[in-house]
Amino acid sequence: MDLKSFSSISLSSSEVALLARSSSYSYNAFRHKFGVRLSKSPRVVRAYGGPENHYLANKAIISLAGGANNVAAETSFHSSNGLNGSTWSLFRRNLKVLEAYDDEYGGVVIDPDRLPTNPSVFALALNLSLSHWKKMGKKGIWLKLPIEKSDLVPVSIKEGFQYHHAEPGYVMLTYWIPEGPCMLPANASHLVGVGGFVINENNEVLVVQEKHCSPEILGLWKIPTGFILEAEEIYTGAIREVKEETGIDTEFIEVIAFRHAHNVAFDKSDLFFICMLRALSSKIVVDDHEIEAAKWMPLVDFVKQPLIQEDSMFKQIIDIFVARLSKRYCGLSTHQVVSKFDGRVSSLYYNVIDNDEDINCVGN
Repeated sequence: MDLKSFSSISLSSSEVALLARSSSYSYNAFRHKFGVRLSKSPRVVRAYGGPENHYLANKAIISLAGGANNVAAETSFHSSNGLNGSTWSLFRRNLKVLEAYDDEYGGVVIDPDRLPTNPSVFALALNLSLSHWKKMGKKGIWLKLPIEKSDLVPVSIKEGFQYHHAEPGYVMLTYWIPEGPCMLPANASHLVGVGGFVINENNEVLVVQEKHCSPEILGLWKIPTGFILEAEEIYTGAIREVKEETGIDTEFIEVIAFRHAHNVAFDKSDLFFICMLRALSSKIVVDDHEIEAAKWMPLVDFVKQPLIQEDSMFKQIIDIFVARLSKRYCGLSTHQVVSKFDGRVSSLYYNVIDNDEDINCVGN
């Protein structure tokens, strides 16, 4: 017998899913709530209370990946021995394991596009899937929930999943099956920033004053800085930041130094790369959203600023920059290389020096 959809005032399939949480259910309670009577055939249950009578067949299967009222279960109805106080095993569940694929580390990545949208159905399927993956000896489970399926987050947390990271369009949850410490990689631990040290033919440095800054650096003329974007190279990030804040076009020469600090923004560690750039234009166009002012400043005046002289790190960076200008120091230039391990093009930063009387740094 085919399964007909239930009306909202009879037995809906979402209510079936809720009942299916337990392996047995009191027949009297079930009958009182929904109005159920057994037909003469022990293989069919008739649910009434709506405009039509509806039936649940013995082998009714509905897909997990459908709409909110879809339930994937094999429903089988039979009575247990005994009369008064006896329980009726209404659901012998045969739920489908959630669609997923194995990762290369013995774990599982659940397909976010084929998740059930109904939280009750999802709870059943997730519980069954975890049991299945435990039997299969799987390790880490990755569950990516898009923002449109955020109703499934509390269900997952209740099942034992933990937050891993979040992006504007989704949240990533994880579950570690084996006993002992979790071996899944942690969320990204670092923010990556860049600063552009731009010098022109007049030995002037491109500097800015920010609109929003801490009181400690209020009034300081500093180099343009910012965070690199996702999948952006360090050197292209420096070029972009300078262009956005000042309108100046530049080309990358070298990374002359980088700073590593901890517990910075959002308790993350921070990598800050200072890049030496060559100016390709001279007209400044200030970004009114972030920058209060920008100008070309003589290098000697830039160095003499009290905040520069009083800060050991700023002063060291200036000393490195001056040493690079006088060819007493070489930074790291970028070289595109391909590794056989992953077949991808990567940027490798290193320096090449011609050992003449004066140090001659060989760039790209």
